[in-house]
Amino acid sequence: MLILGGRVYTMEDAVYDPGYIKIKNGKIQNVGPEGKAPQPEEGEQVLEVKGSWVLPGLIEAHGHIGITEETRGAIADDCNETSNPVQPYLRAIDAVNPMDPAFHDAIMAGITSVMTGPGSANVVGGQFVFMKTQGRCMDRMIVLEPAAMKVAFGENPKSSYADSGKCPLTRMGTAALLREELFRARQYRKQKESGKLKEEDFRLEPWLPVLRREIPVKTHAHRADDILTAIRIAKEFDIDITIDHGTEAHLIADEIAASGFPVIVGTDLTSRSKLEIQNLDFKTNRVLYEAGVTIAVTTDHPVALIQYLPLCAGLAVKYGLPMEEGLKALTINPARICRVEERVGSLKPGKDADIAIFSGNPMEVFTKTLYTIIDGEIVYKYENE
Repeated sequence: MLILGGRVYTMEDAVYDPGYIKIKNGKIQNVGPEGKAPQPEEGEQVLEVKGSWVLPGLIEAHGHIGITEETRGAIADDCNETSNPVQPYLRAIDAVNPMDPAFHDAIMAGITSVMTGPGSANVVGGQFVFMKTQGRCMDRMIVLEPAAMKVAFGENPKSSYADSGKCPLTRMGTAALLREELFRARQYRKQKESGKLKEEDFRLEPWLPVLRREIPVKTHAHRADDILTAIRIAKEFDIDITIDHGTEAHLIADEIAASGFPVIVGTDLTSRSKLEIQNLDFKTNRVLYEAGVTIAVTTDHPVALIQYLPLCAGLAVKYGLPMEEGLKALTINPARICRVEERVGSLKPGKDADIAIFSGNPMEVFTKTLYTIIDGEIVYKYENE
């Protein structure tokens, strides 16, 4: 495929207006100014997209698409296994249903990949997967698995186990359970690496890539004190985390910047339904950016619907985030945060040909998605009805 004529935002510090993208075997072969575009090969598909905005496929860095399915009610909600507060061995790949209609909504919005996994009812909820949005076979859609381990602080674990009579009933209980689990996992790792381990433990094996810092821990944390607890525990056990939601992150931006951990902000496109999100504000993105924190935006689908992801970035720009940073928060930043930047997030030779073509700025309400391309194949084309 050869894409010609659009304003090409590579998210690699280059904008070609007009530009071209050459695709071969599902990968980006070349990108540059239109004047240097090669002649189309025989039988090659050519897209003339003059006047459009051409970006890497958008990325949702946190959500529950395919696990909390739309339109099908409680019977299709596999987001939280609330039989035990600590369950690192649960795997998102065993619950994601690619037939969830939200995947098509994502594609229509130019979203080509997502990070999805268990919810926040448990202290440790299980393993996330990073996947493409097009397909029917889960195993063929995977980009990275496991991609992260989910843990949660604050109101959700407390309220989930409030009537159970067992820990956690307080924030102290949540932190203590997580520390205990990480302590056991660290001891397990030492035994295994020293050759003294007698038998592998299915319940502790999932922690090894976390302790080796190969994947991060996704920490559900809204309130400032919960965010700081997450950072504190990460430092104690020398692990990497992402701060997911970060509703009060703007109140402690300097502390977060000093930690070096990124924040996946949102969703701010919702009501203040809980005490811990009373300070919800779209300015959080700007404040964190100005403090030097790497940010991405999220809908936390289905808390807000996934197709509104570009709008969330647009509202962040409305509240002071620079426009270019809004585009980064939808593309290269989430790719880096999710550790898949070698494959997606920017338009660069060798990367997957995941491309979204818009009638204008995707962060503006009236902009239409003209084409969504995944692995070099057109999976959505706008038809004027």
